[in-house]
Amino acid sequence: MNGESGRRIAEAELHAWLDGRLEPERRAAVEDWLAANPDEAERLASYHTAEAGLRELYAPVLEEPLPARLLDVLAQPAPPQPPQAVQRPWLRAAMVAGCLLGAGIAGAFGGWFGHARFGGDWPVAAGTDAAFVERAVYAHAVYVPEVRHPVEVAAAESQHLFGWLSKRMGHTIRAPGLEALGFELLGGRLLPGEEGRPAAQFMYQNADGRRLTLYVNRCDARGETSFRFHHEDSLNAFYWLDGELGYALVGDVSREELSAAAHQVYRQLAL
Repeated sequence: MNGESGRRIAEAELHAWLDGRLEPERRAAVEDWLAANPDEAERLASYHTAEAGLRELYAPVLEEPLPARLLDVLAQPAPPQPPQAVQRPWLRAAMVAGCLLGAGIAGAFGGWFGHARFGGDWPVAAGTDAAFVERAVYAHAVYVPEVRHPVEVAAAESQHLFGWLSKRMGHTIRAPGLEALGFELLGGRLLPGEEGRPAAQFMYQNADGRRLTLYVNRCDARGETSFRFHHEDSLNAFYWLDGELGYALVGDVSREELSAAAHQVYRQLAL
């Protein structure tokens, strides 16, 4: 049993393990942690059982030929949409099956299961505060489990990173320092933001391997807002507007710890 067995594994990494997307070293660490935390192992096993049940339930429908009316719809080009959620292929299939079956038990079950897994009302219309913070949460969930490529440009090239992101976003972009709270900057990356505009993500890590991400996006509504709190699965987020930019700090840490980090970020950006 390694030394990590006593520290909670991030929810995003647990789902990555469930999907078979972890590299061998991290997979072994997660399995050691699950062995020491049988309640969590049982919870993940229930997800696996539910997935298998969904596959079995919807397989006959998915094997049927698509109705002509759906083929006509699929033939039409779809308008670009911002990423609203990280969906598993089986969940997308379940939603398609629910649409084919109508607003019956299957559709209700698909909606309930999506709510249980991701939390909150999902998906949320683009352009709302909720949509902004959920993009930040989903970006966190996608990139935090990465072991070899957590960022696009490392902190060692911070001058290039800040200049590149500032040019792409049309606004001065920089990453505040969180060393006083034990978090070192790993680097950052460019992401698609609201209405296809560029967004930025900075990632931080502490000595225990826990990670925070700061998501930055241009916002149409200029001004300032007080900190707002968002919770989804094991992830907490504080988000706010400051002038033309929106910020969301996300992490699998306590609300108090994240609040301290968010205030640190705000104070440094205000200088």
